[in-house]
Amino acid sequence: MTPTTVYPARKIITMNPMQETATHVAVRDGRVLAVGDLETMKAWGEFELDERFADKVLMPGLVEGHCHLKEGSMWDWAYLGWFDRRDPAGKVWAGLRSMDAVVARLAEIEAQMVAEGKPDSEPLIAWGFDPIYFGGERMTVDHLDRASATRPIVIGHANGHLMNVNTQMLALAEVDRDCEVEGVVKFADGPKAGEPNGELQEPAAMYLVLRKIGNAGLLAPLTEAGVRSFGQLACMQGVTTATDLVNRLTDNDCTVLEAVTNDDDCRVRILPAFQAFHGTHGAPLGAEHVKSLVPRNSDRLRYGLVKMMLDGSIQGFSARLRWPGHFNGAPNGIWVMAPAQYETDFETYHKAGLTIHTHTNGDEASEAAINAIERVLARAPRADHRHTLQHGQMIDAPMFRRMAALGLCANLFANHIWYWGDQHYEMTMGPDRANRIDACGSALAAGVPLAIHSDAPVTPLGPLFTAWCAVNRITPKGRVLGESERISVQQALRAITLGAAWTLKLDHEIGSIECGKRADFCVLEDDPLDMDPTQLKEARVWGTVLSGRVFEAGRS
Repeated sequence: MTPTTVYPARKIITMNPMQETATHVAVRDGRVLAVGDLETMKAWGEFELDERFADKVLMPGLVEGHCHLKEGSMWDWAYLGWFDRRDPAGKVWAGLRSMDAVVARLAEIEAQMVAEGKPDSEPLIAWGFDPIYFGGERMTVDHLDRASATRPIVIGHANGHLMNVNTQMLALAEVDRDCEVEGVVKFADGPKAGEPNGELQEPAAMYLVLRKIGNAGLLAPLTEAGVRSFGQLACMQGVTTATDLVNRLTDNDCTVLEAVTNDDDCRVRILPAFQAFHGTHGAPLGAEHVKSLVPRNSDRLRYGLVKMMLDGSIQGFSARLRWPGHFNGAPNGIWVMAPAQYETDFETYHKAGLTIHTHTNGDEASEAAINAIERVLARAPRADHRHTLQHGQMIDAPMFRRMAALGLCANLFANHIWYWGDQHYEMTMGPDRANRIDACGSALAAGVPLAIHSDAPVTPLGPLFTAWCAVNRITPKGRVLGESERISVQQALRAITLGAAWTLKLDHEIGSIECGKRADFCVLEDDPLDMDPTQLKEARVWGTVLSGRVFEAGRS
């Protein structure tokens, strides 16, 4: 008989409403055999008692329903973000609080590349930049040419929807004043009026650069080392299941994913979503491609998700907003995919039986998605589809009610409340709409299945921080954005466990600690239900258990 291991704990938070807490859990064959007290464990016969968690708190392994594996490989390049940030090795990189500081860091990197003998043809790539924190100042070629006028420079924005390049990179990409690709921003006045200013918005414009530097993965190739680094980071944050919510699923991508997840030391279960919005296949071929991969699924790798995309970034001013538009008067954003094309392609993936996750940031995009999905479901009803709107930051109560009627789920980007809440209040949405951003309370009131997420590397991976955002709704300036939209700690913990598992159609396997489910645990030093809710983000993670395998954070 396969041996049974029993773990006693200071407390076990099960997320099972029929048995909310316990003191012991039995594990056999990587699954939960029993949950309860020691006498319950004895009913199953002989077992080995493992007391390493006796003074810890166990809860279900955390589920990150919207992130990207490039969080592990982005750190091969320079970080230019506003906030201090910890890399997968644990090093903290200081945030940059002025445009001059950004240029200075780039100049340092350029000098280092020269000292290392790297040719001028090798591009300098950096990420995490966001000009919205610098008032009205936008980065242009004039800034980046100060760092280097000879080496191509490519700067990815934190939101992943924009980039900035220098004059040398524009020339290499053959982007000039005659380029009419949507998203190529040009100088409005002055001696350079009509010339590209180096800002490129959304995939069509950014592709002009990416095709030239041999990196079509939006500044982060999928590598085994990067995926392993992501796994280390996931363990540090208590995450046992995570998505890669944009993946072309090429032969090379699948080879990398399968090599890493076939290793017993893999620390995270990965669900890659096929990049359907501007992917390598049209919708009919894409659907067949994804379906052909599903038989290769394993415990730690699950194909079958599709990612679609309608608009861009609110703080990048490329999202689609309903009237009255952007608070600062910026023009409306970009349709990454025309709504009519979205509806056509969505129907193809829907009829193929796949689960579709749609990026919508602005309320116009969310409404367009709901309208399209409503028509598709009328033509092709399908029970328990669990299609999900991702981000959905401006969804209001009437839209949530429509979503509930259609069986749609919401995975809201609660981290925005902290990272961009003040900017949304002051610049992008204005007070009224900012106070209902990422309206978790309204979603639950309408009966919409709810998850919340980090969208790492847009913001750092860390579901307990995301839960803190949804519970407290506090901005760096001390504003409380929509007190009535706050949710309880218990509701937030559900959103990062069973709620996220529901959107991924894995709630029968993960998301709670109960008999028959995977033995996935987040091991904590602190009890999140006993902490002051304002301190939830400070809960300390010891490590994780993934299908019965124990991993201590920070140890290989």
